[in-house]
Amino acid sequence: MTQRALDSSGEQTPGSPRPTKIDAGAELDPVHPVELPPSGHPDATGLTTSEVAERVARGEVNDVPVRSSRSLTEIVRANVFTRFNLIIGVLWVIMLFVAPIQDSLFGFVIVANTGIGIIQEWRAKKTLDSLAVIGEAKPTVRRDGVAAEISTHEIVLGDVVELGPGDKVVVDGTVAEADSLEIDESLLTGEADPVLKRAGDPVMSGSFVVAGGGAFTATKVGREAYAAQLAEEASRFTLVHSELRSGISTILKYVTWMMVPTAIGLIISQLVVKDNNFKDSVARTVGGIVPMIPEGLVLLTSVAFAIGVVRLGRKQCLVQELPAIEGLARVDVVCLDKTGTLTEGGMDITEVRPLGGSDEAYVHQVLRSLGSSDPRPNASLQAIIDAYPAGGEGGGKGWTVTDAMPFSSARKYSGAAFTETDGTPSAWLLGAPDVLLPDGDGTLTEIEHLNEQGLRVLLLARVRGELDAPGAADGAEPTALVVLEQRLRPDAGETLAYFAQQNVATKVISGDNAVSVGAVAGKLGLAGAENTLDARRMPTDPDEMATAMEENAVFGRVTPQQKRDMVAALQSRGHTVAMTGDGVNDVLALKDADIGVSMGSGSEATRAVAQIVLLNNSFATLPSVVAEGRRVIGNITRVATLFLTKTVYSVLLAILVVCFQVEYPFLPRHLTLLSTLTIGVPAFFLALAPNKERAQPHFVRRVMRYAIPSGVIAAAATFTTYLVARHHYSGPGALEAETSAATLTLFLVSMWVLAIIARPYTWWRIGLVAAMGLGFLIVLVVPWLQDFFALKLVGTTMPWGAVGIAVAAAALLEFSWRLVGRRFGA
Repeated sequence: MTQRALDSSGEQTPGSPRPTKIDAGAELDPVHPVELPPSGHPDATGLTTSEVAERVARGEVNDVPVRSSRSLTEIVRANVFTRFNLIIGVLWVIMLFVAPIQDSLFGFVIVANTGIGIIQEWRAKKTLDSLAVIGEAKPTVRRDGVAAEISTHEIVLGDVVELGPGDKVVVDGTVAEADSLEIDESLLTGEADPVLKRAGDPVMSGSFVVAGGGAFTATKVGREAYAAQLAEEASRFTLVHSELRSGISTILKYVTWMMVPTAIGLIISQLVVKDNNFKDSVARTVGGIVPMIPEGLVLLTSVAFAIGVVRLGRKQCLVQELPAIEGLARVDVVCLDKTGTLTEGGMDITEVRPLGGSDEAYVHQVLRSLGSSDPRPNASLQAIIDAYPAGGEGGGKGWTVTDAMPFSSARKYSGAAFTETDGTPSAWLLGAPDVLLPDGDGTLTEIEHLNEQGLRVLLLARVRGELDAPGAADGAEPTALVVLEQRLRPDAGETLAYFAQQNVATKVISGDNAVSVGAVAGKLGLAGAENTLDARRMPTDPDEMATAMEENAVFGRVTPQQKRDMVAALQSRGHTVAMTGDGVNDVLALKDADIGVSMGSGSEATRAVAQIVLLNNSFATLPSVVAEGRRVIGNITRVATLFLTKTVYSVLLAILVVCFQVEYPFLPRHLTLLSTLTIGVPAFFLALAPNKERAQPHFVRRVMRYAIPSGVIAAAATFTTYLVARHHYSGPGALEAETSAATLTLFLVSMWVLAIIARPYTWWRIGLVAAMGLGFLIVLVVPWLQDFFALKLVGTTMPWGAVGIAVAAAALLEFSWRLVGRRFGA
């Protein structure tokens, strides 16, 4: 079995053509059949149609469901059966028995919120699942003597699955054919060194091919496969750490601790100490407990994530783990793989320079034979095939492949041995000149000039002994330079400029020559592209490596293990690192990075370990992911302040009521109205608004720095108004008048908190705040709404006094927010 040739640089470019594909099962394409070459192995032709049908009937099929998100049952359970929904549900049932329907509105709001959360996450799940099907691995399987790509879930027990460099082992099996087959099992065992596999050796799902080729027979499929068992133990849905979600969980935990003793004190105060009407006391007790719960905060977080997934899905970006949106927004260093990211997969040969008097026609014939020897060429070899097609001038026919050396990232070259037309044996290497040539060779100077122009140069060298003999490369005879020009992605320059504007450092990490990569990066406008470093001179000490990473922007001749070490070095300095890649040599670094980003046409292994897959293969999609993450984080931080301000002032009001032994000033309907106008409706719009603020760490601390003083000021102002009103009003209806005055103060203070959070103002933000104020004004002036919400301002002295107290509180709010901003930063 011939090998897939790889770039000398170590960057295997995706998108290489496979043999003609057919659908799984019996129905083969009569127009494009691909007959397999004869083989002595009994499994060479694979299963027959009838054998496949028998196995499907017995259930011996790889039916593991796509697990890109929570199931519908899990979504419903997660949104309905929450701690706070339970508390509110019990209080709602109580209120339905003891108070008018107006005081039970909060229950209907919770039902609506929960429904919205379920619908939005279900939409996101459908988007994820549909994109996951597009991006899933398509292994090549032999059936009825024909090789065809089929879906992973269509593999049956006993199928013969072909393997090539970059292919993922999708089910467990036993090697049937092996040609220098090297399997990386690091994702399963943690051992980074590839394992050489021979016929009869076992292979496990979840591993991937780094070199060579072959085929294996499936022995375990479905839930019996090793990778499927791992997936059952650890769902992908929660693998990425989310500071936002963990922060909200922490906040809710503290809220629960505060709420329980406060609620108990409030219940005792209203039902035992105060000799009030029982039903009215119950209603006011519930009115004090309900607003302590920031129930909408969890909903809005889920909705914001879900809508983010849907938005990115429309741009052909598969977010395999929801919190990855947030993760990329926190990234401050992006490590880019050049090939497939800054450059397109295709290349063009600009020149072939014979060396040492080599015959040009013979060099062309060697290149033609190298090209025709590989059925699955990569970008470099495809450029050679395009320039020197089989059967072209010079022939090249009659050369027989006798041996092949798979590419190794450590070697930086591949090779092949032939028997020429006249029977003469010859062996050739095609790879990196600075690896194949000795230091000080005069040709390296010539190559350096070409690299400075951004050109890629491969060296064709003849091996005088056996292809795999020790030190074969050391004695190789330079025969020709193959000069390739890479195709730059037209949108790469704009993307690099975006990251520069956002203060995200960009590091180009490549297996190519550092000077050549720097020239390419320079053409695209990368800042610091002239600061290049050959990774062979990279210090091994982690601290020194981190310094080198921070001082340079372009790194060449990087091995897969070095990529991994580079990511670790940056993380050791406190950086949040994203790694993009598409080849097998990127897998280890993608796995270790905070966020791994794979191209959709990349190897199956890279797509498997990445949290984000760019199905359109466009690097230009990354700014959209960053922007979406920043929108989610920035907006949730804003609205969390709204929700937690309400929690703080509700707890403090309850404590003040207990301490002063007075009736709780509000009924549930009052706080439902306030929450809807000052938090619920505006928070929904603010959570989905554009937001380009850079994501900041320490979510809980940042939110509580503003929520605590805001809540304290709101509670103090409201309770002051309530106490003044208690002295001002007397007689029948006094409590309702006192409640109305206190509600007016609390609404105005809460509106000022909303006005601060809505900054910087745009036309729609001003309109939103104004609409909420207008809504409250309508309630105050429309008689039936006054009755419905039990809100009626009595006289003029106390209402204007309530306004004056609110104005003083607003001034204090402005001062406290600016003080916090100066002391701790925005």
